[in-house]
Amino acid sequence: MGLAPGMHGANRTGRPFTGDYAGILLYRTLHKFGFANQGGSDRADDGLKLTGCRVTNAVKCLPPQNRPLPEEIRRCNHYLAEEIAVVRPHAILALGTVAHRAVLMASGLPQSRYRFAHHAVHDLVPCRARLFDSYHCSRYNTQTKRLTVSSFESVMRAIVHFLRSPDESPKHSLPA
Repeated sequence: MGLAPGMHGANRTGRPFTGDYAGILLYRTLHKFGFANQGGSDRADDGLKLTGCRVTNAVKCLPPQNRPLPEEIRRCNHYLAEEIAVVRPHAILALGTVAHRAVLMASGLPQSRYRFAHHAVHDLVPCRARLFDSYHCSRYNTQTKRLTVSSFESVMRAIVHFLRSPDESPKHSLPA
C-alpha cells in the first residue's frame, strides 16, 4: 500500500505505481518473489498480472505536492477500511508512515501502539492481518540509500515467509 496516486503513475494510468518511478522497485520485487508475472509496468494495458497480492493506496486522488494531508487521509479512509474488509488480506505491506497510519486508522487501532519503522511487523487483530512496514520505494528514498534493494527485499522475504507459515508466533520487534 502506497500513499496516493502519483501524478505520472496511477493518476495517469489508473493503476497504482504504474509508470511511476516508485513502481520500478515495487514491481521488480513483486516479480522476483512470485507476486507478478513481469518485472515492470508502464501502462494499464501492459499485461501485468498480480497473483496473491493487491496494490492500492491510502488516498485515492492525487494530493497537492504529492503528499496527502491528514484531512485527505481521513476523508478517504472509509474506502480503505472497506477494501481491507472485502479483500481480507493476511499481510499488508505499508510503504511509508502515511500508509502505515492509514491502515491503523482503517482498522480502528491507536497510532501510539504501533510505531512505524522499516521492517517492523505488527499483528492487527481486528482485521486478522499482519502489517509489515517498509520505507516507501520513492526516488528520494532509493537515491539517498534510505531504502536499498536488499532492505526492501528483506521485508518482502519476511512477508513470503509469513504467508507460507501463517501460524508462526507474532513478532512485534525489529529483526536484528
